[in-house]
Amino acid sequence: MKLQFAMDTLTTEAALELAAAAAPHVDILELGTPLIKAAGLSAITAIKAAHPDKIVFADLKTMDAGELEADIAFSAGADLVTVLGVAGDSTIVGAVKAAKKHGKGIVVDLIGVADKAARAREVTVLGAEFVEMHAGLDEQAEDGFTLNSLLDAGADSGVAFSVAGGVSSATIEAVQKSGASVAVAGGAIYGAADPGAAAAELRAAIV
Repeated sequence: MKLQFAMDTLTTEAALELAAAAAPHVDILELGTPLIKAAGLSAITAIKAAHPDKIVFADLKTMDAGELEADIAFSAGADLVTVLGVAGDSTIVGAVKAAKKHGKGIVVDLIGVADKAARAREVTVLGAEFVEMHAGLDEQAEDGFTLNSLLDAGADSGVAFSVAGGVSSATIEAVQKSGASVAVAGGAIYGAADPGAAAAELRAAIV
């Protein structure tokens, strides 16, 4: 199982600092949506230039203009780009077309999708590299949220998936047991006093 670090900071400088600390322990460096909105596509280019050996994940959460938005992110240096699972199939197909042009991949983010397992199977047929079983920060703060709903949906889908939403040293073992291809950790790393040590702890928990 790969480890992905979601950097939900707002400046390229902060992202570069976090990436430098965590990079030895993670496989994928994710530029969170707020970072890309605040800093622009240049943040993608900067992270890829600093860490050419890492998979750079641009969390665009594209809802429309799939081919165009994916194309500009891939041109900026992204290896993976997200499209929302609630988007129309044509948007996902367009993004996949751009991915094929660049030799890169599309990840379909299932945040807000009611039947995540069913939609996961549909978008995999459309060409998604994998899907993300995702609960956003707002959903995680709601009463009654548990990570188990994401793990169950991933296991039920029968396709390649990542898990994002509450991944920590306390939950990463369950994430791996669910069959996830990628565990996505954000606050568990960037919110730690020592992000590098936090990333190393998560890596050590993956067997």
